[in-house]
Amino acid sequence: MIYFVGAGCGAADLITVRGMRLLEKADVIIYAGSLVNPELLDYAKKACKIHNSAKMTLDEVLSVMLQAEKENLITVRLHTGDQSIYGAVREQMDALDEKGIAYESCPGVSACFGAAASLNLEYTLPDVSQSLIITRMAGRTGVPEGENIESFAAHHASMAVYLSAGMMTELAERLMAGGFEPDTPAALVYKATWPEEEAYVCTVQELPRVAEEHHITKTALVLVGDVIAHRKYAKSRLYAPDFETEFRKAKS
Repeated sequence: MIYFVGAGCGAADLITVRGMRLLEKADVIIYAGSLVNPELLDYAKKACKIHNSAKMTLDEVLSVMLQAEKENLITVRLHTGDQSIYGAVREQMDALDEKGIAYESCPGVSACFGAAASLNLEYTLPDVSQSLIITRMAGRTGVPEGENIESFAAHHASMAVYLSAGMMTELAERLMAGGFEPDTPAALVYKATWPEEEAYVCTVQELPRVAEEHHITKTALVLVGDVIAHRKYAKSRLYAPDFETEFRKAKS
Protein backbone atom coordinates (compact mmCIF):
# COMPACT_ATOMS: atom_id res chain seq x y z
CA MET A 1 0.00 0.00 0.00
CA ILE A 2 1.19 3.50 -0.81
CA TYR A 3 0.33 6.56 1.29
CA PHE A 4 0.80 10.13 0.15
CA VAL A 5 1.39 12.06 3.36
CA GLY A 6 1.56 15.80 3.91
CA ALA A 7 4.55 16.50 6.15
CA GLY A 8 3.23 19.86 7.32
CA CYS A 9 4.84 23.24 6.85
CA GLY A 10 8.02 22.82 8.88
CA ALA A 11 7.93 21.98 12.58
CA ALA A 12 8.17 18.22 13.04
CA ASP A 13 5.27 18.14 15.49
CA LEU A 14 2.90 19.80 13.00
CA ILE A 15 2.44 16.59 11.04
CA THR A 16 -0.96 15.03 11.69
CA VAL A 17 -1.26 12.14 14.13
CA ARG A 18 -2.30 9.93 11.22
CA GLY A 19 0.73 11.02 9.21
CA MET A 20 3.05 10.30 12.14
CA ARG A 21 1.59 6.81 12.58
CA LEU A 22 2.02 6.07 8.89
CA LEU A 23 5.68 7.09 9.12
CA GLU A 24 6.10 4.81 12.14
CA LYS A 25 4.83 1.75 10.29
CA ALA A 26 6.33 2.49 6.86
CA ASP A 27 8.78 0.01 5.32
CA VAL A 28 9.79 2.55 2.66
CA ILE A 29 9.76 6.36 2.84
CA ILE A 30 10.31 8.59 -0.18
CA TYR A 31 10.58 12.15 1.13
CA ALA A 32 10.97 15.54 -0.55
CA GLY A 33 14.40 16.20 0.87
CA SER A 34 14.70 19.76 -0.40
CA LEU A 35 11.74 20.93 1.69
CA VAL A 36 10.65 18.38 4.29
CA ASN A 37 12.05 18.73 7.80
CA PRO A 38 14.47 15.77 8.21
CA GLU A 39 13.43 15.47 11.88
CA LEU A 40 10.28 13.76 10.61
CA LEU A 41 12.41 10.78 9.61
CA ASP A 42 13.00 10.17 13.32
CA TYR A 43 9.50 8.65 13.38
CA ALA A 44 10.64 5.90 11.00
CA LYS A 45 11.59 2.45 12.29
CA LYS A 46 15.23 1.41 12.03
CA ALA A 47 14.62 -1.08 9.23
CA CYS A 48 12.84 1.46 7.05
CA LYS A 49 14.40 2.19 3.66
CA ILE A 50 14.55 5.96 3.09
CA HIS A 51 14.91 7.70 -0.28
CA ASN A 52 15.41 11.42 -0.91
CA SER A 53 13.29 12.38 -3.92
CA ALA A 54 15.19 15.66 -4.36
CA LYS A 55 17.81 13.54 -6.14
CA MET A 56 15.33 11.41 -8.09
CA THR A 57 13.29 11.66 -11.28
CA LEU A 58 9.61 10.76 -11.46
CA ASP A 59 10.46 7.41 -13.04
CA GLU A 60 12.93 6.65 -10.24
CA VAL A 61 10.32 7.49 -7.58
CA LEU A 62 7.79 5.23 -9.29
CA SER A 63 10.36 2.46 -9.59
CA VAL A 64 10.87 2.46 -5.81
CA MET A 65 7.10 2.38 -5.27
CA LEU A 66 6.58 -0.49 -7.71
CA GLN A 67 9.37 -2.57 -6.17
CA ALA A 68 7.94 -2.01 -2.69
CA GLU A 69 4.53 -3.15 -3.93
CA LYS A 70 6.06 -6.34 -5.35
CA GLU A 71 7.47 -7.03 -1.89
CA ASN A 72 4.13 -6.22 -0.21
CA LEU A 73 5.67 -3.33 1.75
CA ILE A 74 4.11 -0.14 3.09
CA THR A 75 5.37 2.98 1.30
CA VAL A 76 4.98 6.57 2.48
CA ARG A 77 5.49 9.29 -0.11
CA LEU A 78 6.21 12.26 2.15
CA HIS A 79 5.49 15.63 0.59
CA THR A 80 6.02 19.06 2.08
CA GLY A 81 3.03 20.98 3.49
CA ASP A 82 -0.15 19.53 2.09
CA GLN A 83 0.44 17.57 -1.07
CA SER A 84 -2.70 18.92 -2.73
CA ILE A 85 -1.04 22.35 -3.14
CA TYR A 86 1.89 22.41 -5.59
CA GLY A 87 2.66 18.81 -4.65
CA ALA A 88 3.03 17.25 -8.13
CA VAL A 89 1.15 14.22 -6.83
CA ARG A 90 -1.42 13.75 -9.58
CA GLU A 91 1.17 12.50 -12.05
CA GLN A 92 2.32 9.90 -9.52
CA MET A 93 -1.25 8.82 -8.79
CA ASP A 94 -2.10 8.51 -12.48
CA ALA A 95 0.91 6.26 -13.00
CA LEU A 96 -0.19 4.08 -10.08
CA ASP A 97 -3.74 3.96 -11.47
CA GLU A 98 -2.34 2.64 -14.75
CA LYS A 99 -0.66 -0.17 -12.81
CA GLY A 100 -3.75 -0.89 -10.71
CA ILE A 101 -1.92 -0.02 -7.48
CA ALA A 102 -3.95 1.28 -4.54
CA TYR A 103 -3.00 4.40 -2.62
CA GLU A 104 -4.42 6.80 -0.05
CA SER A 105 -3.78 10.42 0.90
CA CYS A 106 -3.19 11.90 4.35
CA PRO A 107 -3.48 15.71 4.46
CA GLY A 108 -0.95 18.07 5.97
CA VAL A 109 -0.67 21.69 7.14
CA SER A 110 0.22 23.95 4.23
CA ALA A 111 2.60 26.90 4.59
CA CYS A 112 -0.15 29.53 4.37
CA PHE A 113 -1.73 28.09 7.51
CA GLY A 114 1.58 27.80 9.31
CA ALA A 115 2.29 31.42 8.43
CA ALA A 116 -1.15 32.50 9.64
CA ALA A 117 -0.51 30.74 12.94
CA SER A 118 2.89 32.40 13.32
CA LEU A 119 1.30 35.83 12.79
CA ASN A 120 -1.96 35.01 14.62
CA LEU A 121 -3.95 35.87 11.51
CA GLU A 122 -7.50 35.14 10.46
CA TYR A 123 -7.79 35.27 6.67
CA THR A 124 -11.58 35.63 6.66
CA LEU A 125 -12.54 38.66 8.76
CA PRO A 126 -16.15 39.82 8.29
CA ASP A 127 -16.45 43.06 6.29
CA VAL A 128 -12.78 42.75 5.23
CA SER A 129 -12.36 39.49 3.31
CA GLN A 130 -14.26 36.23 3.17
CA SER A 131 -11.96 34.55 0.68
CA LEU A 132 -8.38 33.30 0.55
CA ILE A 133 -6.66 33.14 -2.83
CA ILE A 134 -3.73 30.70 -2.99
CA THR A 135 -1.61 31.33 -6.05
CA ARG A 136 1.92 31.78 -7.41
CA MET A 137 3.88 33.74 -9.99
CA ALA A 138 4.77 32.05 -13.24
CA GLY A 139 8.30 30.67 -13.20
CA ARG A 140 9.72 27.47 -14.65
CA THR A 141 6.18 26.18 -14.27
CA GLY A 142 3.67 28.39 -16.02
CA VAL A 143 0.40 29.80 -14.74
CA PRO A 144 -2.82 29.74 -16.82
CA GLU A 145 -3.47 33.11 -18.47
CA GLY A 146 -6.69 33.70 -16.54
CA GLU A 147 -4.93 33.23 -13.20
CA ASN A 148 -2.47 36.12 -13.34
CA ILE A 149 -1.63 38.12 -10.21
CA GLU A 150 -3.43 41.24 -11.44
CA SER A 151 -6.75 39.42 -11.91
CA PHE A 152 -6.62 38.02 -8.39
CA ALA A 153 -5.48 41.30 -6.84
CA ALA A 154 -8.55 42.99 -8.31
CA HIS A 155 -10.72 41.07 -5.83
CA HIS A 156 -8.94 42.62 -2.80
CA ALA A 157 -9.36 39.26 -1.05
CA SER A 158 -6.71 37.79 1.25
CA MET A 159 -3.89 36.32 -0.81
CA ALA A 160 -1.15 33.78 -0.12
CA VAL A 161 1.48 33.80 -2.87
CA TYR A 162 3.76 30.75 -3.02
CA LEU A 163 6.99 30.15 -4.90
CA SER A 164 7.56 33.80 -5.77
CA ALA A 165 10.08 35.14 -3.25
CA GLY A 166 12.76 35.51 -5.92
CA MET A 167 10.52 37.80 -7.99
CA MET A 168 9.50 40.26 -5.29
CA THR A 169 9.80 43.48 -7.27
CA GLU A 170 7.67 42.12 -10.11
CA LEU A 171 5.18 40.65 -7.66
CA ALA A 172 4.72 43.96 -5.81
CA GLU A 173 4.31 45.85 -9.08
CA ARG A 174 1.71 43.41 -10.35
CA LEU A 175 -0.22 43.39 -7.07
CA MET A 176 -0.48 47.18 -7.26
CA ALA A 177 -1.31 47.09 -10.97
CA GLY A 178 -4.18 44.76 -10.13
CA GLY A 179 -5.69 47.16 -7.61
CA PHE A 180 -3.97 46.82 -4.25
CA GLU A 181 -2.94 50.19 -2.84
CA PRO A 182 0.81 50.58 -2.16
CA ASP A 183 0.14 50.76 1.59
CA THR A 184 -1.95 47.57 1.66
CA PRO A 185 -0.69 45.36 4.53
CA ALA A 186 1.54 42.50 3.52
CA ALA A 187 3.81 39.95 5.18
CA LEU A 188 6.86 38.00 4.12
CA VAL A 189 7.27 34.72 6.01
CA TYR A 190 10.43 32.69 5.52
CA LYS A 191 10.26 28.97 6.44
CA ALA A 192 7.03 29.24 8.42
CA THR A 193 7.07 27.22 11.68
CA TRP A 194 10.70 26.09 11.24
CA PRO A 195 13.13 26.98 14.05
CA GLU A 196 14.78 29.48 11.68
CA GLU A 197 11.48 31.14 10.72
CA GLU A 198 11.55 34.86 9.91
CA ALA A 199 8.35 36.88 9.57
CA TYR A 200 8.08 40.53 8.56
CA VAL A 201 4.90 42.60 8.37
CA CYS A 202 5.12 45.50 5.92
CA THR A 203 3.15 46.92 2.98
CA VAL A 204 2.90 45.77 -0.61
CA GLN A 205 5.26 48.46 -1.86
CA GLU A 206 7.80 47.59 0.86
CA LEU A 207 7.99 43.87 -0.01
CA PRO A 208 11.04 44.16 -2.34
CA ARG A 209 12.99 46.21 0.21
CA VAL A 210 12.17 43.85 3.09
CA ALA A 211 13.16 40.80 1.03
CA GLU A 212 16.45 42.44 0.01
CA GLU A 213 17.31 43.63 3.51
CA HIS A 214 16.83 40.17 4.96
CA HIS A 215 18.30 38.27 1.98
CA ILE A 216 15.13 36.28 1.38
CA THR A 217 14.97 34.84 -2.12
CA LYS A 218 13.32 31.43 -1.65
CA THR A 219 11.37 29.20 0.77
CA ALA A 220 9.15 32.14 1.69
CA LEU A 221 5.47 32.95 1.45
CA VAL A 222 3.95 36.35 0.69
CA LEU A 223 0.67 37.26 2.36
CA VAL A 224 -1.37 40.23 1.18
CA GLY A 225 -4.55 41.85 2.40
CA ASP A 226 -6.19 44.11 4.96
CA VAL A 227 -6.75 41.13 7.27
CA ILE A 228 -3.07 41.37 8.19
CA ALA A 229 -3.77 44.67 9.96
CA HIS A 230 -6.97 43.21 11.55
CA ARG A 231 -8.70 46.59 11.71
CA LYS A 232 -12.23 47.73 10.80
CA TYR A 233 -13.70 44.25 10.79
CA ALA A 234 -17.12 43.21 12.04
CA LYS A 235 -17.54 40.73 14.86
CA SER A 236 -18.86 37.32 13.88
CA ARG A 237 -22.64 37.07 14.00
CA LEU A 238 -22.27 33.49 15.19
CA TYR A 239 -21.54 34.63 18.75
CA ALA A 240 -23.88 37.64 18.86
CA PRO A 241 -26.44 37.41 21.71
CA ASP A 242 -29.38 37.85 19.29
CA PHE A 243 -28.13 35.19 16.87
CA GLU A 244 -29.99 31.91 17.29
CA THR A 245 -28.61 28.51 16.28
CA GLU A 246 -29.70 24.92 16.80
CA PHE A 247 -27.38 24.88 19.83
CA ARG A 248 -28.22 28.22 21.43
CA LYS A 249 -31.33 30.36 21.82
CA ALA A 250 -31.15 34.07 21.08
CA LYS A 251 -30.85 36.34 24.09
CA SER A 252 -32.67 39.65 24.26
